[in-house]
Amino acid sequence: MTISVQDGAALLQKVRNAVASRVVGQDAAIEDTLVGFAARGHVLIEGVPGTAKTLLARALANALGVRFTRIQFTSDLMPADVTGVSLYRDPVRGFEFQPGPVFTDLLLADEINRAPAKTQAALLEAMAERQVTADGVTRPLDPLFTVIATQNPVEHEGTYPLPEAQLDRFLLKIVVGYPPAAAELEMLALHESGFDPEKGGGMPIVAPVLSDDEARACRTLVDQVRVAPEVREYIASITRATRADGVAGESSLALGASPRATVSLMRAARAGAVLDGRDYVVPDDVKARAISVLRHRVTLAPELEVEGRTTDEVLAGLLARTTAPA
Repeated sequence: MTISVQDGAALLQKVRNAVASRVVGQDAAIEDTLVGFAARGHVLIEGVPGTAKTLLARALANALGVRFTRIQFTSDLMPADVTGVSLYRDPVRGFEFQPGPVFTDLLLADEINRAPAKTQAALLEAMAERQVTADGVTRPLDPLFTVIATQNPVEHEGTYPLPEAQLDRFLLKIVVGYPPAAAELEMLALHESGFDPEKGGGMPIVAPVLSDDEARACRTLVDQVRVAPEVREYIASITRATRADGVAGESSLALGASPRATVSLMRAARAGAVLDGRDYVVPDDVKARAISVLRHRVTLAPELEVEGRTTDEVLAGLLARTTAPA
């Protein structure tokens, strides 16, 4: 299925509006999550409890019309609980592989930092290679496979921080805050009118607005977005500046962004261009995604942490100092 940029932008706008009708006051998070899906990337959402992280993932899956599975990560979750296990059926059939919840289109890894390292590692292969190896057999995942993971920034007891290698596999890290007052009032009106995502019963949060073929076509469209040489230089200059900043000047970053971050920033910028109805990337597309792409891939210098500085502040300053092409 082939669609134009205008058609792709209209389809993604329909998805964004459908999700926003239920997830109130988190427009930036909705757009970034949609960018992540369109760019074939995984998304990490961080926020305090009750800020609609899970609701966002469920509503997006419903609107996209894709298969959705949720895993509640806990300290006793085993790798086989994620990938699947071989079960003995009978002497004729012998062992048969029972696929785990990772065999889906959109996987919600809820509170991913509560699982131990070996379980996180089981998910890493699926995220990196879109395949699962169990009992010596490699099984491919669906091309639409996407992980949306959540974590709570304020609880540390019983958590296992994600290693840098796994963090680097997330295209974007989205920080979800409290909604503004007007949005919270709108939320109350929505619930007063009868909406309650916790009722259960298997009912979708929103009606599907895309077909499976349309979702795939939108991703293909993102792959075709043009990036001019001067914009590519701009993208590379941003990520390279994070490394230079870690060894010179104020030494505000102890660890800079990886080369994978450079590619990820271009992929996110291309998806953002499609959302805006363009088949080419402009510097503003890069600026709009830079902090979300880089914030989990760099490490703040210890002395700045003591001073109360944040990674986002340092990255914003770095973006301001990096000259964009005209």
